[in-house]
Amino acid sequence: MRIAQVAPLTESVPPRTYGGTERVVSYLTETLVELGHEVTLYASGDTVTQARLVACCRKSLRRDPGAGDPILIHRQMMQRVLADADSYDIIHFHIGWFEFPVFTGHSTACLTTLHGRLDVPKFNTRLRGYPDFPFVSISNAQRRPLPDANWLGTVYHGLPDMPAPQGNGRGGYLAFLGRICPEKRPDIAIEIAQRAGMPLKIAAKVDRVDQAYFDTVIHPLLALPGVEFIGEVGEAEKMALLADASALLFPIDWPEPFGLVMIEAMACGTPIVAFRRGSVPEIIDEGVTGWIVRDASEGVAALAGLDRIDRQRIRAVFDERFSARRMGEDYLALYRSLLDERRAAATRELRATRSSDAAALALAQGSAD
Repeated sequence: MRIAQVAPLTESVPPRTYGGTERVVSYLTETLVELGHEVTLYASGDTVTQARLVACCRKSLRRDPGAGDPILIHRQMMQRVLADADSYDIIHFHIGWFEFPVFTGHSTACLTTLHGRLDVPKFNTRLRGYPDFPFVSISNAQRRPLPDANWLGTVYHGLPDMPAPQGNGRGGYLAFLGRICPEKRPDIAIEIAQRAGMPLKIAAKVDRVDQAYFDTVIHPLLALPGVEFIGEVGEAEKMALLADASALLFPIDWPEPFGLVMIEAMACGTPIVAFRRGSVPEIIDEGVTGWIVRDASEGVAALAGLDRIDRQRIRAVFDERFSARRMGEDYLALYRSLLDERRAAATRELRATRSSDAAALALAQGSAD
């Protein structure tokens, strides 16, 4: 199959540090190549891939502040994809914005995986403006604000069969990974760790938009005993941090569409203590890969039950549910379904045209007689 993957340009594919969407695009792209498909990746010029790379900017926009207007650059990328569109069987977008006015109704089969939250009114309104564009969700919970969209299916993220370090939790600390922002609630992670009397390592980025929150709310808490702020980390450092952790804390206060860090922890055999929000009940098997709680007090209590969780079993669940190969095969099934649906529609249209032509011919012959 000839497949185009179209990534956001904010980060490289894969990103050097933080960047969930671009990391998933990388895992999917490389898996599809390994499965024998002809894959072209539209991404930033500092991307590393086995696929054919079409560089749509010199390097990731986050690392190139002088690149120009990001909106204009993404629109230019759409025009490059459009010029090549007839070369592909499937064009798979991971942007969720710029492709809709350009590719709605295009002769090449297109679909978009929506990677973010859908309860933002402006974005929700935009999506409702394209009711026929095919969408893929990354969890069933993600769909709730937009249940009537043209959903092809849900595909959970997957990680490659990496030699993830199998930890035993002997580091004796808790881990928090992701972004420092109000919806991720690092303050509650600190509270849980403090009340449980356990050290907490925070490996997270601080976006410019969240700098004030970090300065006023989180930074003062970093002086508490046992709290260590590491900042952004690379892939190897992240997995090592997770492997040695007693548990990952995921006290989110928003409708998390997926939560890639949860399956990264599972790959290391590390249990998760997470709040019941968004995708969490779909990703965590209660009492097997972690505990789902409602508040900080329940989070503290759950830490007392970590010894009842088998870390090898966590890794087995990861292998079964969250491998990159499973993700790739799930997407291929959607691609084939979309292509079959389009072929069936074309056949119906052809038959209708022939029937109409035959009726017109019969009418003309009757008139002649």
